[in-house]
Amino acid sequence: MFKKYNELVEAKRGQVHLGLQLGRRPPYEQVSYPGQTISQTEMASSDLYMKNVSVEEVLAKIRDEVEHEGHGASHVFVILGASGDLAKKKIYPTLWWLFRDGLLPPKTYFIGYARTKLTIEDVQKNCLPYMKVAKEDEAGKLKEFFKLNDYVAGSYDQTQDFVKLNKAIEAKGSSNRLFYMALPPSVFEPVTLNIKAVCMSKGDKWTRIVVEKPFGKDLESSNRLSSHLSALFKEEELYRIDHYLGKEMVQNLMVLRFGNRIFSPIWNRDNIASIVISFKEPFGTQGRGGYFDEFGILRDVMQNHLLQILTLVAMEKPPSTHAEDIRNEKVKVLKSIPPPDLKNVVLGQYIGDPKGSGEAQLGYLDDPTVPKGSVTPTFATVALFVKNERWDGVPFILRCGKALNERKAEVRVQFKDVAGDIFPKGEVKRNELVIRVQPSEAIYMKMMAKTPGMSISCEESELDLTYGSRYRGVNMPDAYERLILDVFMGSQIHFVRSDELFEAWRIFTPLLHYIEEHKPKPIDYVYGSRGPMESDELMIKNDFRYTGSYKWRSNSISPFPTKQI
Repeated sequence: MFKKYNELVEAKRGQVHLGLQLGRRPPYEQVSYPGQTISQTEMASSDLYMKNVSVEEVLAKIRDEVEHEGHGASHVFVILGASGDLAKKKIYPTLWWLFRDGLLPPKTYFIGYARTKLTIEDVQKNCLPYMKVAKEDEAGKLKEFFKLNDYVAGSYDQTQDFVKLNKAIEAKGSSNRLFYMALPPSVFEPVTLNIKAVCMSKGDKWTRIVVEKPFGKDLESSNRLSSHLSALFKEEELYRIDHYLGKEMVQNLMVLRFGNRIFSPIWNRDNIASIVISFKEPFGTQGRGGYFDEFGILRDVMQNHLLQILTLVAMEKPPSTHAEDIRNEKVKVLKSIPPPDLKNVVLGQYIGDPKGSGEAQLGYLDDPTVPKGSVTPTFATVALFVKNERWDGVPFILRCGKALNERKAEVRVQFKDVAGDIFPKGEVKRNELVIRVQPSEAIYMKMMAKTPGMSISCEESELDLTYGSRYRGVNMPDAYERLILDVFMGSQIHFVRSDELFEAWRIFTPLLHYIEEHKPKPIDYVYGSRGPMESDELMIKNDFRYTGSYKWRSNSISPFPTKQI
């Protein structure tokens, strides 16, 4: 079994080498572009050291510091796929929040485009349940927002329909154009061809294309999409969005690592035993198993969200906060990661809990939209290794799954044992730095402290920055708010570059192809559990120690309950 897998890995290496010889590899090590600096929204929020700052003060600070590229010009934001779920649940609500808070350029217009024939009233009705409108205070502002909206119905493969769309854009005057592709990958090619043919901006105005994942299904399909897009648009016109890069604590990794001297000397293989990056959801596929089955948990979460977080944890300090400098360092990390060894992979699939209630009683295969007998994993743990001087030998354990015991996404950096331990055996636990991405953003360091009393005994405590208590009353911007604002500003720092995409798929494609060809049966785990026991065993084997003895003790101003970590 291992031999066949290793043959796949070697075959992919050969394809990569051939691609390099033929010049097919996407460019990397690009130079920094002036003005492509770290997002202004992060700079604004990082200064909020006062606990009881008002929301309006936050917004005023962000407005002062945000500079939209092409300031003073008109902007037209086109939502392609405007009748779909993503548009109504995320894109329109996000645009409304940015408009409501005064964060968009003054002359910004919105045009929805889809095959379904709709009116603006239909669009408003579809989106309202997700827009969080305070009816009394914001009714007038909402009316103003939808006055700036238009809708054009048309197909995705007919150029004459895009001519109609272009006329609707031109009716707004000479403008910068943003196209958000909230579309299935099957129509990316005809849509982008038609945009390039008839919808590009003219003169000194710019055009930007926002592409939603999935960016292909493997290395070959991703390269095909990248080649198609690069033939039509410059790299600085393309914004491949991974919404996890817009989350507060993911963006905080940069400041945490490079803005605190205490971490520099210990952030290496001499001091760190292992790093675990987790993503857990407490629900199953909820009737969307047909879509999920096409991609699985590896493509849906691990190859993109978790791998992007890994690069931010592992990368070297960039020369500056310019977008290209940061993305260059992320690519260096990815290039240092070989495909995973099969012995460092655990795959699982959830089954129903007979003692549970409602959906918890149903397993993945009980979803009527899932193909009968599917072996698509709903859980995966994979240990990766970064083969460079800083990280050689340190396991980066990526773990994600559906129908687990809680909702959580976090980075857990576990340090090595204390050398020459003088305390009773087993009393001193390993230090951990935990960055909790969701829910309830927090950074805390698990460390040992003296137990109150007469004896010199130890217990686990923490140095704690819980955002809910430190920044009370501050509503953190939604990930999509940050990222869409970045597109207006021309900052690509939190978007995926073509060579990042290439390396990410290079790492995971051999494993994905092995699963598709050999169809190994995933290990069953019960809905609502921590996942397969084999996952815990793999983590122990890769030098992660779980004791279960630490308890999070909420303080009087923190909304989070006491919980075993």
